[in-house]
Amino acid sequence: MAATKAIVRRALLYVPGSSQKMLEKSRGLNVDCVTYDIEDSVTFGKKPEARSNIRKFLQQSRPAGVKENAVRINAVRTGLALDDLNEVLKAPHLDAIVVPKVNSASDLHFVTDAIRHALPDRHVEHSVRNGTRPLHLLALIESAKAVTDLTSICKASPYLSGLIFAAEDFALDLSITRTPSLTEFLFARSSIATACRAFDLPSAIDLVCTAYKGAEGHQRLEEECLGGKGLGFNGKQCIHPNQIDVVHKAFAPSETEVQWAVRILVADEKATEQGRGAWTLDGQMIDAPVVAKAKSIISKAEACGTDVHSVEEKWKHQDPE
Repeated sequence: MAATKAIVRRALLYVPGSSQKMLEKSRGLNVDCVTYDIEDSVTFGKKPEARSNIRKFLQQSRPAGVKENAVRINAVRTGLALDDLNEVLKAPHLDAIVVPKVNSASDLHFVTDAIRHALPDRHVEHSVRNGTRPLHLLALIESAKAVTDLTSICKASPYLSGLIFAAEDFALDLSITRTPSLTEFLFARSSIATACRAFDLPSAIDLVCTAYKGAEGHQRLEEECLGGKGLGFNGKQCIHPNQIDVVHKAFAPSETEVQWAVRILVADEKATEQGRGAWTLDGQMIDAPVVAKAKSIISKAEACGTDVHSVEEKWKHQDPE
């Protein structure tokens, strides 16, 4: 599977490929991942235009503030996915394909075969050798069938880099109603986040927050982010640019977490020199699993653009207790 530490997708923003205006606006964004859409936000008659728009857009210079350019194709079962892939795989600045309505491993097998045929050098192993960016897949989990088949889905493709939970389609499939508490999705969300961790997939991306206007929308978005983070998600889908900053902040290590991690690592280096395998900090025992967690926090903080060096300078005199 893809290397976990190199990929951060806190916010995944959808942009309709049929809108030239929105495509151009996306150039000015600072966001981990923009997903240019050919699926739900594009009407049937506009899909050929959206494919062409996206291919041409991704042939231009890469937007400075966008870390990853993705495209959401149509579901394999619609018969439109191959036309989508034949067009967008020509774009040199394509980084990821988002595959909707993945109900079984066969959906990812189809897309994987198309990529291998069109872009054999974009496999993660080949990319390491030839210096190109690997192409990734993200699978949208939208049905009861998909949730019960997560093991085979997670094993389906070497390109797979994460799972995304699509709450609205899942609710439709189960004939349930979405509520503000989101408790009706607890099993599905926990299953998806756990599967990502079990199969070392870098991204577990949570449901869309449908409220985004005003103070109430802002508060609900923050609450959903923290709830998702508590379940093991490390990113969230966005439908409006004004959601990005809230999501980025929520899914990045906090200042308190970074300071804690830096103190652990500075003191651990000194403890190792002293031959101490376990020691204490602030009255709490510190051993290998705690140190590993601290390293993970620092790695993610650096990927999110946090100035870790200044924190290290502040705590360079931290000693093990």
